[in-house]
Amino acid sequence: MAKYLISFPSAAMVVPEGEWEAVGRDAHAVIDEAKAAGVYVFGGGIDEGVPPVLVAADGAVAAGGYPWAPPLDGGFTVLELPSREEAIAWAARIAEACRCDQELRVFGFDPQS
Repeated sequence: MAKYLISFPSAAMVVPEGEWEAVGRDAHAVIDEAKAAGVYVFGGGIDEGVPPVLVAADGAVAAGGYPWAPPLDGGFTVLELPSREEAIAWAARIAEACRCDQELRVFGFDPQS
């Protein structure tokens, strides 16, 4: 079984006024289903109120992330699933609940991790 990252950047989530409560309810319902199915690993959202820092090998800390990389924000879910097809199906359910497309990636397996 592989672990899949299902995610979206904050800018992708454009929800009409008055629908936020329904989005939260629907998104939590999908996560509850993933938990009940035993495929949920963890999930959440990047706290955009806490700015990133870049930590060097010597422990030096600089404000911000990599200056050349796009910002990392939005929400994510990690599920452990037996196939890419099942990951696509879960991503579609999350996309429907969140009212925005989801990016799907698979984590590489490291037997020492």
